[in-house]
Amino acid sequence: MRPRFLADADFNHKIVVGLRRREPSLDFAGAHDGGVVGLRDPEVISLAAASGRILVSHDRKTMPGHFARFRET
Repeated sequence: MRPRFLADADFNHKIVVGLRRREPSLDFAGAHDGGVVGLRDPEVISLAAASGRILVSHDRKTMPGHFARFRET
């Protein structure tokens, strides 16, 4: 099974586009495709987990704390 990815709204969309061009078979949902625009970080993490996707983010300030709390619950 190939990994599936989800970019949050903080992730540079140009990277998603570039990865899709370079590897068309890559399952990488952008923030708009994945429906995470406007969601709070805990909701984005839950959505990624529920859909079996690896969450990718540039948010190094708040996302690690939210992820730690998610792992505890």
